[in-house]
Amino acid sequence: DLPIISPHSHVPAEWLALNEPFSDPTSLLLVPDHYVLRLLHANGIDLSELGRGPDGPLELTEEQARHAWRLLCENYYLFRGTVVKYWFDTTFADVFGIDVAPSAQTADAIYDKINDALKTEEFRPRALMERFGISVLATTDDPVDDLRYHQMLAEDPTFTARVIPTFRPDRYYELARADWPELAAALGEAAGVDTGTYAGFLEALRNRRQYFK
Repeated sequence: DLPIISPHSHVPAEWLALNEPFSDPTSLLLVPDHYVLRLLHANGIDLSELGRGPDGPLELTEEQARHAWRLLCENYYLFRGTVVKYWFDTTFADVFGIDVAPSAQTADAIYDKINDALKTEEFRPRALMERFGISVLATTDDPVDDLRYHQMLAEDPTFTARVIPTFRPDRYYELARADWPELAAALGEAAGVDTGTYAGFLEALRNRRQYFK
């Protein structure tokens, strides 16, 4: 019965600020989960078939979303003995009331049940946060984020939970990325600091961390 204090999540503050319905089961439960994607990809499934492109999530049609979901269910046996299977089993049973095992035969029925639930008010982001008893949620934010959705939540008298930003600069340390020069430039623009030198790069990170604080 105790509230959940979540120090690390990948829940965007935007979801809670706008409180819009989730689009479909695949985009919510499959595409964002790198643990799931890695295991399926390691067993020969192309990431594009799972809704993931080189630059992030893909815009999926209904049929593409269903196809990716079928691939998950058809290969569900791959998750045996992993915590990922426990997460999915718990989510399916306790959150959505699903009492059949994922398989090629049950994939569409499971998709439909989750999809129907996501259209209801009970499954909007704020309703789920209240249902799960989350009192504090730390999000995962890019250093250049202006944090406007955090501000919206802080100023909303109808929203009583605490949502706090987390400074997450990982990709700015990945110097081999093809887009690293653009990232460094964007960091400098957000901080108002020239990131053309190492000292400037560090100063820009300090500046943005202070903005988060």
